[in-house]
Amino acid sequence: MGAKWIKISVLYFLIGVVFGLYMHATIQLQWGATHAHINVVGWLTTAVIGVIYSVYPLAGNSGLGKAQFFLHNLGLPILLVGMFIIQPTVGAPGWLIQTTVYVGGIALALSILFFIVNVFKNVHER
Repeated sequence: MGAKWIKISVLYFLIGVVFGLYMHATIQLQWGATHAHINVVGWLTTAVIGVIYSVYPLAGNSGLGKAQFFLHNLGLPILLVGMFIIQPTVGAPGWLIQTTVYVGGIALALSILFFIVNVFKNVHER
């Protein structure tokens, strides 16, 4: 599972760089928090999880590891869409903003809880 996490992390890295270039080129800096989440949660956190699961494959291949992978990679894109459409310039309806932010955020928070439990349960000294 570690390699899958790392491969997805580089996609978030690419998205974060392109989004940052877009923000700079259009001088639309109101999406700074979204840009930061793409890079920190999408690229950095996902890559670190991938490295941990590469070093400790028992944790990565466990049921918790697989459930975390599913929740993280479902929740984060939904949360990011919610963070993008929250800007008044997009004009999204309030119910859609709330749904995407809450559903994505809850899925991501659960995935983080799964990761914490998984690390304490399956990561041991060699």
